[in-house]
Amino acid sequence: MDVVVDNLGVFGRGLLVSIQISAATFVLAGLLGVLLTVCRISPVLPLRLAATGYVELVRSLPLLVLLTLFVFGLPEIGLIGPLLWTAVAAMSLYWATFFSETLRAGVRGVPLGQIEAARAIGCTFGQVLTQVVLPQAVRTSIQPLASLLIAVILNSSLAAAVGVTQELTGQTQLLDQRYAQPLVTFGAAAACYVALAFVIGRSAGILDRRLAVQR
Repeated sequence: MDVVVDNLGVFGRGLLVSIQISAATFVLAGLLGVLLTVCRISPVLPLRLAATGYVELVRSLPLLVLLTLFVFGLPEIGLIGPLLWTAVAAMSLYWATFFSETLRAGVRGVPLGQIEAARAIGCTFGQVLTQVVLPQAVRTSIQPLASLLIAVILNSSLAAAVGVTQELTGQTQLLDQRYAQPLVTFGAAAACYVALAFVIGRSAGILDRRLAVQR
């Protein structure tokens, strides 16, 4: 345990970077996910086909493959950016498909009568979407979105596999190379991930009860 106690600052910094990576990924994935959802329920056929094709294609790829493609493949065609943000971009494009699927399930839960009533009073597609459908879809998707956020945090550890050593798993690997105590170092990292998942799960439960849609 001395290894953990002596390196609390290292674990803390790694955990902070992991949270930052996960937060940035979740926000960007959310924005793209909403756009994909809108396209998938749009009355415009080409938009529906394009969004559906993107979701089905990207969801069929392992995240590590996409990360490797972005980090090591893009520089070969002249697209070079900061390593951390390249990883965030790849993860955002990946998780946006799951965000879209989660939100689309919430959209399906909105009563058709409410949509028809909004159309009957002259609301446009955009107004129906922003004022009736999406607010309810998000409120009914709090728990699934929280599960998605937990998945984003846990899978942010894959960034270490492509050289992002600042995050928690990357820092833990460096500590293990120095002390050769994998049970202790990775056990401490695992405890950090479990704590984050627990906090998010509990918070989502409270938020879900407070914002539950009454029907």
